[in-house]
Amino acid sequence: MKIKTTIMLLTVLAVARTASGADGDKVSTGLAMQEARAAGLKTKGKKAYYPADQWNLSDLPAYQPKAPVTGTIRMWGSNYITDGNLGEYWEKAFQKFHPGVKFEYNMLTTRAAVPSLVFGVSDLGIGRKITTEELQLYQRYKNHDPVEITIATGSYNVTGWQPAFGIVVSKDNPLAKITMEQLDGIYGAERLGGWVGTDWHPEFARGPEKNIRTWGQLGLTGEWANKEITPYGLNQRYHQAVEISDWILQGSDKWNEHLRIYANYVGADDGKGSSMGFGRLKRGLNDDLVRDRYGIAYVAAPVGKNLPPELKALEVARTADGPYYAYTMENLRSRKYPLVDEIYAYADGATGPALDPKVREFLRFIVSREGQAEVMRDGKYLPLTAEVCREMQKKLE
Repeated sequence: MKIKTTIMLLTVLAVARTASGADGDKVSTGLAMQEARAAGLKTKGKKAYYPADQWNLSDLPAYQPKAPVTGTIRMWGSNYITDGNLGEYWEKAFQKFHPGVKFEYNMLTTRAAVPSLVFGVSDLGIGRKITTEELQLYQRYKNHDPVEITIATGSYNVTGWQPAFGIVVSKDNPLAKITMEQLDGIYGAERLGGWVGTDWHPEFARGPEKNIRTWGQLGLTGEWANKEITPYGLNQRYHQAVEISDWILQGSDKWNEHLRIYANYVGADDGKGSSMGFGRLKRGLNDDLVRDRYGIAYVAAPVGKNLPPELKALEVARTADGPYYAYTMENLRSRKYPLVDEIYAYADGATGPALDPKVREFLRFIVSREGQAEVMRDGKYLPLTAEVCREMQKKLE
């Protein structure tokens, strides 16, 4: 399958086409990135990284069909559903209840999830959070919002499968924890407001007095007190940067003026792929951060081989009152940790009851105990909590 979407922090091995940069270095093309990532996903997608019985899901609501449904569900969007086993698992499990339903997959990129609904070529779009541009496109054609259903929690350590973000600093840094407001101070700048979907919120405005530019402003003393904080992040065109803006900067695009940004690349020196999201010619984000005692970065899945031994992940709290949570699988699955990512299903309708019956029934199945058991069986995304499942089922009633 030819795949056309962005992934984060995935190391792949593939021969790449390259173009010459202005300084003589070899810089990968976008098409080379597609070839490299596709090669890596062929084996990675079929592997289960977590046990099929990792969690007890007995508290999740059991699936109870409302009525028999038949027909074909056309699904567009994230390639990770079909690069892994989850699409097949869901299909076969759902057909045990509704054998008359078939599935057609066009899963090449999450960027197709919403536009495919707009132009009537799909029944269900699956991917990351809808962007402002995609929502505006849908609203212009439909005059209402699509139905949005959370269908899984992002991964703990499987890059590409919507892993959560960690806040990473040097191990020498005395800081052990940080709040979302402090992250806004570090990564953001003064602003007149922020976005929620296509709605502008002036109440999200803040002045320059809330900027945090030195480690002393976070309470560090001694040699750290007057040292400038160097913020690291990803290319602002990547959806990960947009998500960080939505979560931390209140949907503002006013970033710290000293932000260092990194982009995906394929190295040409040895003809092998390089770490996605950390590429910047000869060195990547991790390489530079290891050398920068006073840096801070947001990175996906900051555990295991994704986190160099010279770095550490901070505990994060939503407010200064706490509690603070470490980056652990349990804290991600329970959603106590603030920077958890999600994967969504979008369907064409103003409300849940207005959906195509077979699509509505399939979504009800996904957010049930049986549907989330298949998420756990696939072993990359994390299953939803009972609370989230019930909230999603209520949206479909």
